[in-house]
Amino acid sequence: MENYEIAKKIEEYRRRLSELEGAIKIASVKASYAEQQQQMASPDFYKDMNSAQKILKKVKAEKEIIETHESLVNGLEELELYFEMHKSGEDDLLEEIKAVVKKIDDELSEFETAMLLSGEYDDCDAIVELHPGAGGTESQDWASMLFRMYVRFAERNDFDVEIVDYLEGEEAGIKSATFIVSGSKTYGRLKGEQGVHRLVRISPFDANARRHTSFCACTVTPVIDEDVSIEIKPEDIRIDTFRSSGAGGQKVNKTESAVRITHLKTGIVVSCQNERSQIQNKEKALAILKSKLYQLEIEEKEKKIKQITGEASQNTFGSQIRSYVFHPYNLIKDHRTNYEVANVGPVMDGEIEGFINAYLKSEYNLR
Repeated sequence: MENYEIAKKIEEYRRRLSELEGAIKIASVKASYAEQQQQMASPDFYKDMNSAQKILKKVKAEKEIIETHESLVNGLEELELYFEMHKSGEDDLLEEIKAVVKKIDDELSEFETAMLLSGEYDDCDAIVELHPGAGGTESQDWASMLFRMYVRFAERNDFDVEIVDYLEGEEAGIKSATFIVSGSKTYGRLKGEQGVHRLVRISPFDANARRHTSFCACTVTPVIDEDVSIEIKPEDIRIDTFRSSGAGGQKVNKTESAVRITHLKTGIVVSCQNERSQIQNKEKALAILKSKLYQLEIEEKEKKIKQITGEASQNTFGSQIRSYVFHPYNLIKDHRTNYEVANVGPVMDGEIEGFINAYLKSEYNLR
């Protein structure tokens, strides 16, 4: 490792650590930690066990942040000291420098990921919904391509996928799909996928091989804890039953076991047909509706409904968050972060981590 490489590494670590300190407001975290410690010292601290558990959880998280931050600061100081000694020719410290660089690389990357996924609901599982835009078979085929992309992403990360509702297109593709992705911080990872996805390609359904533009809206909602108090009154919903029509006709109950629940006040519609019985489908649909209603409630209800349900953007040209161009060139570009990839194959096979990380960093104004 040359001196200029070491100097460049030190400069990079300083920048990244400074950006993280600003994003997580490290001074505020330390002040909060000290305040919580005082509360824990009170003789009455454990009288309210629910409150005490919440504080203990917060203290644990803040302690981990503070300790990791201090470890990184100390590591950077150690690296700078070794570098100065190395430049002066006191000792051959190159191996020690390489070891410290690797330690900081690993620790800083883990810390960045942990902080980027520290939102209130980032730990939750994710409910993902896909709805093709105008364009009939072409857009429905695009929706099925995105469905495959997210399933492959889940497989790559050892996440579980549960299909809740899957309505096939008449000729190809899907009319809609709802599925739950379960695993470590799946909502935190997938929340940035919410929005309109645009595809440009030569249509396989056009006999004249013309270029077509298709759209598909993606909605991502956290799976909220069952203990959350959300009351769904019978008079506030309409429940319809219908015959299941799942993917490929597999495991489909030919009786009217599928359930569609419409929340009359908000217009939210949830369907479930994956379970074998109507009762099970109803329970699953109600659980998803509960998550959606809770999300609306914490986002100031009516004022935020369009933003939360993904209805703020029309499912048409000009409202997309990301474009997938297969012709006349290959390029996938996120219009919020300007992150782009020219090799479209791996992305469509589920390698979307680059887009996810770029979005998370943009939320914290990190480069």
